[in-house]
Amino acid sequence: MEKDDLTHFNDEKRAKMVDVTSKSETKRRAIARATIHMKEETLTRIHAGKIAKGDVLAVAQVAGIMAAKKTSELIPMCHPIMTTKADISFEDDGNTALTITSEVVTVGKTGVEMEALTAVTIAALTIYDMCKAMDKGMRIEKTYLVEKTGGKSGIFKAEV
Repeated sequence: MEKDDLTHFNDEKRAKMVDVTSKSETKRRAIARATIHMKEETLTRIHAGKIAKGDVLAVAQVAGIMAAKKTSELIPMCHPIMTTKADISFEDDGNTALTITSEVVTVGKTGVEMEALTAVTIAALTIYDMCKAMDKGMRIEKTYLVEKTGGKSGIFKAEV
């Protein structure tokens, strides 16, 4: 990558927000994923609703959706966007891990990759927070962009 390809810096090499004024509005979609590993007992208690702080997956789902909507308040150069869809889903390996997937959609001038990544990260952190009393050794791993569509750069699919 050339120095000129770094779009978040001005001529004085200081941070700036990219100007998207002249970009076309298109449908943009991103899917991200993260995995949180835990003790088998922790996952069993999550599914049984036996975590003292409440329904872990329901709270993590709402936290992830909220995070997608608030991304521009957390990441300085991220544009505020109108989120038209934010969804969080969970899949467990039947043993010691939950995989969190987010899908975020907008019609706008900039993509939603950061919103999707923020959503899965905050959902995972929420799970950690709600279960840390019984399992401080949980690990959040493998957070990545699965796919993105729309915009000038077109389609991206992770090679997993």
